[in-house]
Amino acid sequence: MSIRPGVVYLVGAGPGDPGLMTARSLELIAAADVVYYDRLIPPGALDGARGDAELVYVGKRPGAPAMPQEEIGARLVEAARAGRSVVRLKGGDPFVFGRGGEEGEALRAAGVEFEVVPGVTAGVAASAYAGIPVTHRDDASAVAFVTGHEDPEKAETALDWDALAAFPGTLVFYMGVKRLGENAAALIGAGRDPEQPAAAIERGTWSGQRTVTATLGTLAAAVEREAIGAPALIVIGDVAARREGLEWLERRPLHGRTVVVTRARAQASGLAATLRGLGARVVELPAIRIEPRIESAEVRAAVAAVGEYALVCLTSPNGVDLLFEALAAAGRDARALAGATVAAIGPGTARVLARHGIVADVVPERFVAEALVEALAGVAIEGRRVLVARAAEARDVLPDALRERGASVDVVALYETVREAPDQDAVAAAQAADYVTFTSSSTVRNLTEALGDRFPGSARIVSIGPITSATVREAGLEVAVEAERYDVEGLLGALLADAAR
Repeated sequence: MSIRPGVVYLVGAGPGDPGLMTARSLELIAAADVVYYDRLIPPGALDGARGDAELVYVGKRPGAPAMPQEEIGARLVEAARAGRSVVRLKGGDPFVFGRGGEEGEALRAAGVEFEVVPGVTAGVAASAYAGIPVTHRDDASAVAFVTGHEDPEKAETALDWDALAAFPGTLVFYMGVKRLGENAAALIGAGRDPEQPAAAIERGTWSGQRTVTATLGTLAAAVEREAIGAPALIVIGDVAARREGLEWLERRPLHGRTVVVTRARAQASGLAATLRGLGARVVELPAIRIEPRIESAEVRAAVAAVGEYALVCLTSPNGVDLLFEALAAAGRDARALAGATVAAIGPGTARVLARHGIVADVVPERFVAEALVEALAGVAIEGRRVLVARAAEARDVLPDALRERGASVDVVALYETVREAPDQDAVAAAQAADYVTFTSSSTVRNLTEALGDRFPGSARIVSIGPITSATVREAGLEVAVEAERYDVEGLLGALLADAAR
């Protein structure tokens, strides 16, 4: 099912965890001409949008006036009538306290076609992430979703407190923190047991989720004491007592920790996803950007002569991908390397080689140039041609050592790393970081130069290896943790070990 011009898609983005976005929501975001989005959408939800798509924020900001609902509706109608494909992206589900019904009615009245794409609603997801099943064979055979904050312009409440107090199951209040004391008093006054278990879940399914449990009568005081704030969900019912045996999210090893990822944007997503899976709040602050140089004369010459090299050394996953891109541009493929010994600086580089159909002949145990030099000791290269394909600014340890052994070495820069301008929102978020990860010397130099005195001084620095660590110290910073294996897996292991102390 594809996206259609002139149609508005009312799309639920889920409660906050990017992994809970539906396949259909991601498909529509990727194809839309324009996306109108709210504040509480998952981090990275718009990353898949087209580069030429218009992204329009129409949500509420604390302390700022919200865009009137009528204006949002008018914009949706105008965009659809202009023949654009339109996504209206909302947190949670558009038809569960999301005003999607109102927007759908406005579109129908204007003669604009629309479709609804449901999302995972917070009432179910946040409760589950807190270890609270909203129904349970022994405790609750029914669940009611209730607004905890009604439209202030209503003349009188639409909530039947007597019926809610008598409801034989779980009550889940959305947007209920501000009026928690009043709502709890109303339920107790109508006959709900003040000793019934209850919970407040702040930022449910997000990396910063916090949960407070108490009783209906004491929850408001507990929420105030723990400074639980919006967005938060209130769960009232015997199922809330199940949390002790079922909580899982807040037990993850990096839950509540903020980790800055400084890798190039194209590489950061895998590391960031792994860290989020471990419970961390991730701030992506790429310090470098990869600029390919495969159109250069030296690269074209190396590709043309690739069959003449006795040894081909690749020093990064980026280099592997770009070498094969250059080969493809010349009408060649992996068979061009059939006569060469192929060396990779580490398992990450070797894995990318394997994806291109090449099994590396040499992979050192330590992932630095010095170790690759040692690993190549048994390879006959005297008087033979060697290709070292790498970044422009890489160290000369490897080519110098190979030349000393009598090889004719061609050093070819497939790419260069350049400083990435920091996103100011990410810089602000990084100030509260527990950890900053560095995966290369270039990430250290570029980030410290870009941030200056805004570098998060209280964060513990995690370095991928000794070369990167030396650059950290040259920048006047302290290395708290250094990976024993000089790759991303080693860096993750070192960070986890440090966090477990």
